[in-house]
Amino acid sequence: MSAEYDFIEYLIRIQTNSHRFGGPILIIFGTISCILSLLIFTKNNLRKNPCSIYFMAYNTVCLIMIYTIILPYTLSIGYNIDTVLLNINICRFRLYNILLSDVLGPSYLILASIDRILITSRNARTRHRSTVRSAYLSIFLIALFWLLITSHTLIFARIIPIGPSLNIYYFQSGDYYIFISYYAVIFKGFLCPLSMIIFGLWSIKNVRSLVRIHPNSLGETHGTIQNNACSVKHSKDRQLFRILIYDIFIYLTFNLMLSIVLIYQQIVQPSSENIIDNQLRTFYIILGTFSCYIPSCIGFYSNLFISKMFRNSAKQVFLCKDIFCLQQRH
Repeated sequence: MSAEYDFIEYLIRIQTNSHRFGGPILIIFGTISCILSLLIFTKNNLRKNPCSIYFMAYNTVCLIMIYTIILPYTLSIGYNIDTVLLNINICRFRLYNILLSDVLGPSYLILASIDRILITSRNARTRHRSTVRSAYLSIFLIALFWLLITSHTLIFARIIPIGPSLNIYYFQSGDYYIFISYYAVIFKGFLCPLSMIIFGLWSIKNVRSLVRIHPNSLGETHGTIQNNACSVKHSKDRQLFRILIYDIFIYLTFNLMLSIVLIYQQIVQPSSENIIDNQLRTFYIILGTFSCYIPSCIGFYSNLFISKMFRNSAKQVFLCKDIFCLQQRH
């Protein structure tokens, strides 16, 4: 029995230290990453591209998530400071924001993938559907959709006593808890990753098919394909495409652990009351959740490595060249 309690204490120490030391690092580097990414994607040469607009929306969600989810989790798990339990309305809002951010951020990456599919299509009419107006409209509609779909959390979240002077805030037990469990598995563990993989591979297939086209093709197809090839070969579109593919890869990699844990938990439906098993499940969920935060905090740094255009834009931001040019014009 002593060995079991030592093992439990060891697991708790790992999850506490991961948030105590890793949490502040993610918050600091994540804030810098999101702000600099927003400054770059809002530059004049990028903000008129639909894909850049989706990246702006994605980084905005990441920045909000850092201070509404990662910061409270860091204080709660890493430093045992939890102000949420003082107010049921704050409790409900936090759970609502967790569900919303879990689907809203990846939804914008999926929309960006669909935009790349449109812009790499051989059909001119399909390519023309990739517009700035459609990007803003899609961002608004998908945000409205998820705001409504996840609003049930504002009603059914509860503060649950689990011991003397010890409470947790979580979803209401019973049928609603079962619904939330399957909701998390279906959307977080299955649909979001699957959609990213499908649309990402589809856009890669479109790009590769354009590369194989012979430059001396004749007829009407030649005109359409030539225009399409020019669009894809444009440096800006190529660089944005690379950024998107790597962002999807990073998201899938760091979300894999939690997706596996959620799916496994629903398939096995563990009924054991063994304290070790319960603590292990909690440990994997907390560690998997922490891993899910990482893609939201490293986008800027990964983009620096994979995109020359992004590096050049970052240099201009650091050197304040845009401000200097604006002053020269005046």
